[in-house]
Amino acid sequence: MSNSPALLLRSRLTPPISAITAYDYPTARLSDEAGIQLILVGDSLGMVVGGNPDTTSVTLEHMVYHTEMVRRGVDQAVIVSDLPIHTYNNPEAALESSRRLIKAGADAVKLEGGLGQIEKVERLVQSEIPVCAHIGMLPQRVVEEGGYKKKGKLKSEADRLLQAAFALEAAGAFAIVLESMVAEVAMQITEALEIPTIGIGAGNNCDGQIRVLHDVIGSYPWFVPPFAKVYGNVAEVTREAIASYVKDVQS
Repeated sequence: MSNSPALLLRSRLTPPISAITAYDYPTARLSDEAGIQLILVGDSLGMVVGGNPDTTSVTLEHMVYHTEMVRRGVDQAVIVSDLPIHTYNNPEAALESSRRLIKAGADAVKLEGGLGQIEKVERLVQSEIPVCAHIGMLPQRVVEEGGYKKKGKLKSEADRLLQAAFALEAAGAFAIVLESMVAEVAMQITEALEIPTIGIGAGNNCDGQIRVLHDVIGSYPWFVPPFAKVYGNVAEVTREAIASYVKDVQS
């Protein structure tokens, strides 16, 4: 058990864990060289790469392709790939989809949801596929929920989140993403679990943080989440460089 794939991955993650999304070779390599501990090949690529309003257009084929690109750029970081919507509707589908992502180069997979996903997590872990769980706001359910809503405001909801976190840990998840969650609830979950929590819009008391690369470097100026801190201005640098090129050609 001490040499299970999940525990080996956990040994490579030292809190505070730095995590970021990446979708191609250059950004993955740059993130790896900068010392990022975990790279998520996220289905958020449907939005920040594909220009769609949410993540629900992303297919397994998209995720396999982008995972292959990211794998070529990474030497040190743990690579986790998202299972996109409708690719893990049951344990067998989850296993088949996960095997494709692992073959493409992922070290682990991530799936969204709590108590309803326990059987799937157990099946993947039994098949020696490490699983990162994800609770709180679930981007794949944004259409059915009618938008992005912060979770854990009601005590009943907070209790369900804590129950789900305990169950996912017991099922064998090696880490858990807490997204858009009341900070106090995220802190309570973090203190209660042995596996690391990785927050995004869930306060500063998680074991790590994950952000979308485009938010961090400022390459997607059309929308920046309220919890995101922008550290660069890649969009403006790119726009100016292209404008200078156009001017040079025209002259």
